[in-house]
Amino acid sequence: MAKTRAVKESSVARLTDNLRQGKGIVFADFTGLLVKELQEMRRELRKAGIYYEVVKRTLLKRGLTDAGFKEVSVDKLAGSISVAVSPDDEVTPAKTIVGFTKKFDKLKVLGGILGHNYVDEAKVKALAQLPGKQELLGQVVGSLTAPLTGLVNVLQGNLRGLIQVLTAMQNAKSKM
Repeated sequence: MAKTRAVKESSVARLTDNLRQGKGIVFADFTGLLVKELQEMRRELRKAGIYYEVVKRTLLKRGLTDAGFKEVSVDKLAGSISVAVSPDDEVTPAKTIVGFTKKFDKLKVLGGILGHNYVDEAKVKALAQLPGKQELLGQVVGSLTAPLTGLVNVLQGNLRGLIQVLTAMQNAKSKM
């Protein structure tokens, strides 16, 4: 059954809002995936906080134009198009979709949007190799605490040395 104009307009409005809020956007071709595989992928994407939708090409064109991505052309993209959008992280959609391409052979990365620029499949795969936002924050915290930890260890070392000298002196006096 064909979608009514109102349904299409609400779909485009939802897609446009998600595209505007998206920091990382990935386009994928899901042709040939089994329903079970697609459901598993949707479940994992939802857990990661990623908006995922299968979109008709014409509705995607309108959504991209309305969201301000006028330079991005979906005419180059082949197959049935799905969109994965993350409002929080630039890397998460790329990591997740590329991870699923390894699990499901028929899923293909078509490209994506980073900032306001279109990136091709190779750049999306390279982006997927980068650490995520949480990993980077963990590395920053680790590098900030490393000097403090070293200082604490040095100060404890001096105290340990003093205690060892005092213990040795006490042992020497008790043997006399």
